[in-house]
Amino acid sequence: MTQLANAIRAHLGEFGIVVPKGIHNMNRLVAEAEAADLPAAARMPLDLLVGQFTDTKSRIDAITADLRRAAQEDETARRLQGMPGIGPITASVLAATLPDVSGFRSARDLSAWLGLTPKPHSSGGKERLGAISKMGNRYIRRLLYLGAMGVISTRKRTDPGEDWLGSMLAKKPLKVVAIALASRMARQIWAMLRTGEAWRAA
Repeated sequence: MTQLANAIRAHLGEFGIVVPKGIHNMNRLVAEAEAADLPAAARMPLDLLVGQFTDTKSRIDAITADLRRAAQEDETARRLQGMPGIGPITASVLAATLPDVSGFRSARDLSAWLGLTPKPHSSGGKERLGAISKMGNRYIRRLLYLGAMGVISTRKRTDPGEDWLGSMLAKKPLKVVAIALASRMARQIWAMLRTGEAWRAA
């Protein structure tokens, strides 16, 4: 999708047709292209690219609708969606791919299994924490990171607050906060799956 959108944008940019970036602006870009008096040699590849983009978007929308429906029908996935940052796709992936959490001794073990805990480095009797290990399921780790970024973006647009997340945003780099929040989300997921309870705000 992104590659097709960039190809269309680059093609029309040659003729001075430019709109703000983003997939959500593609309809506007195509509409302006259709209204413009483009030469036939330029319209032919444009029609091909737009056709591919439209077909791909339709297929993705159909798959997304199936995932949303499946997430609503699955009790675990439906419960996980109560947590901020967890949508139907992430909930479906978690419900389908996470092993039985009773196999993890603690919430931190699940976070470590997903590669969201820092690697320790010992030197001179002192232990220092480094970057996250990035071990485990890369796809789940990325979904949790993107979910955390969504929560952070919403918080920054409104009021950062004075809770744990607000305090972290005030003193730590954005990506560091996102990783810390993703790790916290993993621990909360462990608790929800272990107890069978719904998400509750701290």
